[in-house]
Amino acid sequence: MTEPYKHKAVPALDVFKPDLFKDKVVFVTGGGSGICYGVTETLMRFGAKAAIVGRKAERLRAAAQQLERDTKSKAIATPGDVRKIETIQHAVKQTLDAFGKIDFVICGAAGNFMAPIEGLSSNAFRAVVEIDLIGTFNTVRATMEEVKKNHGSYVHISATLHYSGLPWQSAASSAKAGIDAFSAALAVELGPFGVRSNCIAPGLIAGTEGADRLVPQGQEEMAQGFIPMQRIGQKEDIANAAVFLFSEAASWVTGQILVVDGGSVHFRGPFLPYPDAVMDTQSFKSLFPGSKM
Repeated sequence: MTEPYKHKAVPALDVFKPDLFKDKVVFVTGGGSGICYGVTETLMRFGAKAAIVGRKAERLRAAAQQLERDTKSKAIATPGDVRKIETIQHAVKQTLDAFGKIDFVICGAAGNFMAPIEGLSSNAFRAVVEIDLIGTFNTVRATMEEVKKNHGSYVHISATLHYSGLPWQSAASSAKAGIDAFSAALAVELGPFGVRSNCIAPGLIAGTEGADRLVPQGQEEMAQGFIPMQRIGQKEDIANAAVFLFSEAASWVTGQILVVDGGSVHFRGPFLPYPDAVMDTQSFKSLFPGSKM
């Protein structure tokens, strides 16, 4: 039997010119870890300077220092909570004081956990929506005048959760659907100012909190088997998509959602046993240690 072929993740520097983002400044929420850290690192390797935003100041400062060491470009930590616009406005001021402008914005701060609707409190649902959706709005409102000046670009980190009625993911699905709609409206309103807005919808990405929470323990190989490209995604895959969307090659691309998931959205395997997982939620709690019931 022929083994399935697996494409490897390709570093962006193998494809794009090295000084692609020289003198550009990127403002990144959620930039202290995960996918957004990986995207920031890649943009900095192309010459961009970065301001990363997150709630945990010490971890953020350590991340900024590591980014500088690894890329030889400049990064600053600008602590803030996307749920509070005044803290994001302060982070924007810090960025302008350090770098003088903002060209690109990545809206990537996110919160999520596994929970059936019956296990969600109003506060828990609100928390996810506030971080993901309200946080995106606050980030855009705090940065848009600067981005307009530089005819810049927004990339919002969305998801594919809401493309179907995915059990145990109602809060994140609702928030990400809102982000997709908001990005489209932003593209229309700011297009005449030379500003573009697009979403990247990652699939399952290795080494992220999302992968750790959403894949049942011990089921990593099964999850990979349901991906047409036969591998779990890497942070480089999302970084490459961001490089394209921020580059001049995408100058006529706005209001779009770029799904980067190895084809998973077209061939979804069983995320949870159905209908068992909704009829008897407690029986599956052990598969997701961080879930709420």
